[in-house]
Amino acid sequence: MIVAGLILLAVGGADLLRRHVGARRWVAYVAAGILLIVLAAAVDAVAAAIAALLIAAAWLLAVRDDGSSRAGLAVAAALVVVCAAAVVWVPARASGGASIVGPWGVLSPDALVAVLGAAVFLTESGNVLVRSALRREHAVSPEASGLKGGRLIGPLERLLVFALTLAGAYTLLAAVLAAKGIVRFPEISRDGESGERAEYFLIGSLVSWASALAAALLVWWGVAGGAGVR
Repeated sequence: MIVAGLILLAVGGADLLRRHVGARRWVAYVAAGILLIVLAAAVDAVAAAIAALLIAAAWLLAVRDDGSSRAGLAVAAALVVVCAAAVVWVPARASGGASIVGPWGVLSPDALVAVLGAAVFLTESGNVLVRSALRREHAVSPEASGLKGGRLIGPLERLLVFALTLAGAYTLLAAVLAAKGIVRFPEISRDGESGERAEYFLIGSLVSWASALAAALLVWWGVAGGAGVR
């Protein structure tokens, strides 16, 4: 489980840096890589951190942050497979260290890293996935849809879905998803006959929700397996 968490943390952190750091970006990458290795050393997972950094480098090369690369979704699917395999083959360890009380009991450091990695991945990397899906369908920039605020609303929405799913607050989760449709309705209703805004909204929302639910399932799978609870 520690491997999956570090992979998501490395990929998510790399996308955040790529999006928000301009000049001398490579310096930020190196500094972030060193920080990740230091974090991993604290939980005895340096080898996993190095593997995660290599995967993050491959992600940056294969997936463009504007979603223009048609390989983006295929690479994302491969990332899901790798993380799922990591949860199966390298389960959470009942090791000492910092811990918190969660819905499944006292969570180990491995579970904490998995939650942190998933949360970081769902911010900017989640936006990359949505942009890739929209460009794949429309071959134009997602910003051309006319729906405003998606770059900020998307990460907040995914984090809410992730947290509410892990907490088992399914009624509240349904209310949040319904509220998004209500808030967006005035913009979508001005769509006219083309239906393009409605299609953008549907595709973007489904990809966003799917990524958040997949991240929550990954964490739940690792923790509920028993190794993340001690």
